Amino acid sequence: MGLSKAYFAAGCFWGVEFLFQKQIGVLEVVSGYMGGDIENPTYEIVCSGFSGHLEVVEVIFDESIVSYETLAKLFFEIHDFTQTNGQGPDIGTQYLSAIFYCDENQKNIAEELIEQLKKKAYKVATTLRPKVKFCKAESYHQNYYNKSGKTPYCHSYRKVF
Repeated sequence: MGLSKAYFAAGCFWGVEFLFQKQIGVLEVVSGYMGGDIENPTYEIVCSGFSGHLEVVEVIFDESIVSYETLAKLFFEIHDFTQTNGQGPDIGTQYLSAIFYCDENQKNIAEELIEQLKKKAYKVATTLRPKVKFCKAESYHQNYYNKSGKTPYCHSYRKVF
């Protein structure tokens, strides 16, 4: 069994986590922060917009069951990758759309998917960034929708590929 990790920023991590958890082959989804320059940020610091962090999910998956390409397509299909200032009603730099790639293969797959979207006349706001330190979010953010019984308000699936 080949376990791998993927990192996606698609707005509020609660909805992103909820939808990735439903994907067969995904073993764990962890909400957290990446991309900023403050060591061990808190939710309050990230929400201030001054730390440079994005809300991100770490997706741990079994490559023998689900491919990185499938996960990256799902990422694009569960949020508005054309929005430049946040996600839905959540506005701010912490909610921007980004893929933090772990290696050149992940980067190449993400670039190819972005090219496909551009050929379909989408204006893609998603940025590609090399993986940096992932900081796990506070425990009350983990499995938020499963614990609360609510459903995501910013994220839903729509087929684009």
